[in-house]
Amino acid sequence: MKSVHLVAWILTIVGALNWGLVGLGGFLGGDWNLVNMLLGSWPMLEWLVYVLVGVSAVYELFTHKKNCKVCGGSAPAM
Repeated sequence: MKSVHLVAWILTIVGALNWGLVGLGGFLGGDWNLVNMLLGSWPMLEWLVYVLVGVSAVYELFTHKKNCKVCGGSAPAM
């Protein structure tokens, strides 16, 4: 399960960074969607990445507290 958590976390970070770049590009008048730039010629693969990022975010939402040493309660409170 640790590897699933790691992959989900990485995909969630990739999605968050991509959305940050999309928003920043919107303010600065550019199109900075990296997933589209890298996979735009393969739309089905691009959509698959978006679906995997969304599923990863839902997975993290429901399992993060159990998997995280800081959030899970095993670490001392700061």
